[in-house]
Amino acid sequence: MSVCSSIVNFGGRNNKIKSLLLVSGGAAGMFVALNIFQENEIFYEKFLMPALHKVDPEFSHNFAVTVSKYGFVLRSKYKDPDTLSTSLGTLKLNNPVGIAAGFDKQGEAVEALNKIGFGFVEVGSVTPVPQPGNDKPRVFRLLEDEAVINRYGFNSEGHDIVYNRLHNLRKTNYVGIIGVNLGKNKNSEDPLEDYVSGIRKFADVADYLVVNVSSPNTPGLRSLQSKHHLKELLSGVVAARDDLPANCWTPVFLKLSPDLTDEEKRDIADVLKDPKCAIDGLIISNTTVGRPENLQSNSVFEEGGLSGRPLRDLSTNLIAEMYSLTGGKIPIIGVGGIFTGQDAYDKICAGASAVQLYTSFIFYGPPRITRIKKELDELLRINNYQSVEEAVGTKALKLTEKRSWWPLW
Repeated sequence: MSVCSSIVNFGGRNNKIKSLLLVSGGAAGMFVALNIFQENEIFYEKFLMPALHKVDPEFSHNFAVTVSKYGFVLRSKYKDPDTLSTSLGTLKLNNPVGIAAGFDKQGEAVEALNKIGFGFVEVGSVTPVPQPGNDKPRVFRLLEDEAVINRYGFNSEGHDIVYNRLHNLRKTNYVGIIGVNLGKNKNSEDPLEDYVSGIRKFADVADYLVVNVSSPNTPGLRSLQSKHHLKELLSGVVAARDDLPANCWTPVFLKLSPDLTDEEKRDIADVLKDPKCAIDGLIISNTTVGRPENLQSNSVFEEGGLSGRPLRDLSTNLIAEMYSLTGGKIPIIGVGGIFTGQDAYDKICAGASAVQLYTSFIFYGPPRITRIKKELDELLRINNYQSVEEAVGTKALKLTEKRSWWPLW
């Protein structure tokens, strides 16, 4: 065989290999796209999410936000039934399942999160001036426990940048419910001013605002939950909100720690009875610094707040207790360990008017939102409730009566 013939034959084989790779790559791409389009929960659970879990947790988190930011998501095909339509104080929700603060920290993915099925989106925490947060690594997956430990420390681009994003979104006539979670700067000498400046800044673009004094990752922050400090803080925040023009009046929520003592819970309930501290809702709960003995993952002793499955019962029980202590008069958003419709239903029966996901979403992806909504709808119907509102608080008393059985970490 001549040299020229060999070259021609080699070139032919090379072209065939290229063609095979192109066809294979195209087929694989179509397979992935089809499963994403069909919201195939098995595909997400067995293939896509495990692949993302092979990379650094913070990189994976940022990648998910970026994908959402640039619109590479498909609108959920699930139509929310009337059963799931509900109210959160003055807010009307198509469904009670929201995304908790901590995922979209900088307000970049609001529209996409609404598109994939969340009934409301909470961004933040947002601090007055930009800060980098704590040193990396600062996020750890506990795969065996379906949990996450984070010590982000309010990494934030600051009020101005996040406000501009939300303002520009509102100019597109976006009508979804947006909450803005407010934090204080790590080195701030005036926490009240940090929160008041957030109230004033975001009131015209947010549907509700959150005073976050319960993150375990900012030194001294949780001390603001003590009776004296909380009364001073909330009275200042409520006064600042009430001084705004009528068209900027915005509900204010308080986010609590799951690690409160019994005395602290009663003190908070007493503070909330003061008209000067009359906030519009509670978010229960933030992450816990507790570590249940049955955790199996190697990262269990990392510092930071624990979220996910191990937090479920602790947050549900705190919801029931605060619902009872406040006489059911303050709307509650229930957060912590919601992986199924049953988890969401339990929190609603404990006293939550709505719920939020975080860890289950990053473990299982968008199909988990639909699954939870479907299961919640089914549970409401099985138990003869025509709406979420009918189920709110129906088991709060029963849970508080079993207080002695609750897990103490």
